[in-house]
Amino acid sequence: MGRGKLRIYLGAAPGVGKTYAMLSEAHRRVERGTDCVVGFVEHHNRPRTEVMLHGLELIERRELAYRGSTFTEMDVDAILARRPAVALVDELAHTNVPGSRNAKRWQDVEELLQAGIDVVSTVNIQHLESLGDVVETITGVRQRETVPDEVARRADQIELVDMSPQALRRRMAHGNVYKPDKVDAALSNYFRPGNLTALRELALLWVADRVDEYLQEYRGEHNIRSTWQARERIVVGLTGGPEGRTLIRRAARLAEKGAGGEVLAVYIAASDGLTSASPKELAVQRTLVEDLGGTFHHVIGDNIPDALLEFARGVNATQIVLGVSRRRSWQSVFSPGVSATVARESGPDLDVHIVTHDEAAKGRGLPVARGARLGRSRIIWGWLAGIAGPALLSVLLSQVVPELGLANDMLLFLTFTVAAALLGGLLPALASAAFGSLLLNYYFTPPLHEFTISDPLNIVAIAIFVGVAVSVASVVDLAARRTHQAARLRAESEILSFLAGSVLRGENSLDALLERLRETFAMQSVVLLERTTEVEPWTTAASVGTSPVSRPEDADVDLPIGDDMALALTGRVLPAEDRRVLGAFAAQAAVVLDRQRLVDEAEKSRELAEANRIRTALLAAVSHDLRTPLAGIKASVTSLRSDDVEWSEDDKAELLEGIEDGADRLAALIGNLLDMSRLNTGTVVPLIRETDLDEVVPMALGGVPEDSVALDIPETLPMVAVDRGLLERAVANIVENAVKYSPAGQPVNVTASALAHRVELRVVDRGPGVPDEAKDRIFEPFQRHGDAPRGAGVGLGLAVARGFTEAIGGTLAAEDTPGGGLTMVLTLPIAGGARPVTAELPTSAVT
Repeated sequence: MGRGKLRIYLGAAPGVGKTYAMLSEAHRRVERGTDCVVGFVEHHNRPRTEVMLHGLELIERRELAYRGSTFTEMDVDAILARRPAVALVDELAHTNVPGSRNAKRWQDVEELLQAGIDVVSTVNIQHLESLGDVVETITGVRQRETVPDEVARRADQIELVDMSPQALRRRMAHGNVYKPDKVDAALSNYFRPGNLTALRELALLWVADRVDEYLQEYRGEHNIRSTWQARERIVVGLTGGPEGRTLIRRAARLAEKGAGGEVLAVYIAASDGLTSASPKELAVQRTLVEDLGGTFHHVIGDNIPDALLEFARGVNATQIVLGVSRRRSWQSVFSPGVSATVARESGPDLDVHIVTHDEAAKGRGLPVARGARLGRSRIIWGWLAGIAGPALLSVLLSQVVPELGLANDMLLFLTFTVAAALLGGLLPALASAAFGSLLLNYYFTPPLHEFTISDPLNIVAIAIFVGVAVSVASVVDLAARRTHQAARLRAESEILSFLAGSVLRGENSLDALLERLRETFAMQSVVLLERTTEVEPWTTAASVGTSPVSRPEDADVDLPIGDDMALALTGRVLPAEDRRVLGAFAAQAAVVLDRQRLVDEAEKSRELAEANRIRTALLAAVSHDLRTPLAGIKASVTSLRSDDVEWSEDDKAELLEGIEDGADRLAALIGNLLDMSRLNTGTVVPLIRETDLDEVVPMALGGVPEDSVALDIPETLPMVAVDRGLLERAVANIVENAVKYSPAGQPVNVTASALAHRVELRVVDRGPGVPDEAKDRIFEPFQRHGDAPRGAGVGLGLAVARGFTEAIGGTLAAEDTPGGGLTMVLTLPIAGGARPVTAELPTSAVT
């Protein structure tokens, strides 16, 4: 039995028609004779969607009891027993009620797929786990129910249900999505045109990426190497020279001429690590291509034309942009060059553009020397092994074992030549080979003690010795150099990998980066300098170490970063080959500095925007909400002082009661405004002490009618570490808000329980509740959910409650009440595990 197939209808927002499209697909399959059932569909009381259920077989839902209420969930066992060909399962990201077979609905779907049942499901783009932060940034709402991206990526088919923001808002205004009493609130909050446009773009881009993945997978499965020109992808071949900027801009202009064009800049480095590219220039070109909306790629390859073509075909590119060769004209005699080779071997599926530039035919220059840097002690030991070693060996062989034989003597001399190459490099080894040949001639070839050779065979033997010695010395020296280069390149790659990782992780600590740079090169100090213009003095943006310089010219090493920034290091002079890694550090330092400033500016802008929003809301509150009780008080006082009407005692009492109620409302509003001001200015200083919860909560209920709250606070609860005054104000605001929205005759339940190292206080109402996307927003200042009347307050009660709760080390969150309503969960820390002590009072003290 094979695995079932998953089809997902993806939407940008609720109401675009995902469920309707899924049901339409079900009717089409049923008409074709497919065995199709409805496992779970939520029509949200939308008439048009509900009608689509007619004629489809429905699997009865499973009922589950949770916290005194009954809920229904999809019955996975019933579907498995029924074994249809296709099952419809709505809302893939749904979280099941505790006690269900699985925690998430997508896990239920996975069981159905494993059983060989095809599944058709729906999900909104905001419920994909990887996009949670992005959606929260756009809409201000954190999605609690998510589905892993991998689940959606494994779907056999993903169909986008698209609708323009204007059409969706019209559909909502006509009452086709939400009930009329919720339409205005939805249109003015989550379903604003900007939010819908951004969510729609996210959905389109996500689906486009999936289509691209499917295309690449298909090409790989069928071994298709030719380019399919689904959209323009332009590869820019970079050499690290200054002409790269011209090529990138030219490629960007080509991409703009076609819809969906993409620019991919690639730099191909030789696998041996040898390159003449400027790290600073590559960093500039990377920034340029990213600013133009493209991507930068670093590829290793022995044959540059082959590697470039392989990369272009691997990304399904349609065009390649190369520059005219910088080599001299006479060099073309030995090789046609990269541009000509790529153009010749590109084939009919790739267009090659060869762009002229100012650096054409000016020559590349010599590659940077990368010889092994040996210490002085090693060089000295190399010369000793190459010169003194053969001399001592000659004395030893001539005096102790004079009859060893010329062949064995040569092998022993060759040993010192190899040792000289290992220790001191090529020059001591060559000197050792020459000196050893002279000693062999003088001491061991007849006639002895003369620089002449009588036997021609000995002449050949010494010549062979010199050749072998020079060859072995060259190979050993080359191997030593390559080993040193490999170790150095590995260290450089680790450093560059760290820098790349810091970019991906979004690390913004400039001091930490400079400290890493100082430790890497063992410098005394590192300072990042900047200036606004060339005539202005340098200023220090950041520095680490002791005695940092204030000007680049005072440093041992200075590296310019653009026109108005420089990196200055003191301690020692660095060799030229270290400047590549230094350039990478410098580029990263500039990026981190810009990112820090952007973050600071964004934070300041956010604070200014928040202050402006609060100021505007405060003015609105003062102009309307505070004026309402004042108007009532003024009217009552004017009526009492009027001589035209003879008021009865009952009338006077009613007017005085109205004055008292207005004054109480006014005092509460002003109190919340003052509390919010204290929270915003950070002047709330809690006095934490051990407190019994059953002593504080009843005190907080003085502002609500006695029969409106059902209190259940066990005396056995642990003591909590809180500020009693702040906790009382927080609880009072929460309870007053719950009573305000609770239906008549339905008391608000206030219960408490101990869990681990905390105590939870739950305020449960049976009101209209709050949708998931608004649960965080109700704690913001001057926010009132839904169609709350203007006279109900300025929307500060819950904001003040959360602020006071967090000030005393607790948390405040909103949950759905099973069966309808809203539950406020206030979590408080236990005071060191202490529990309340019940005092034994005398009988006369009990009243």
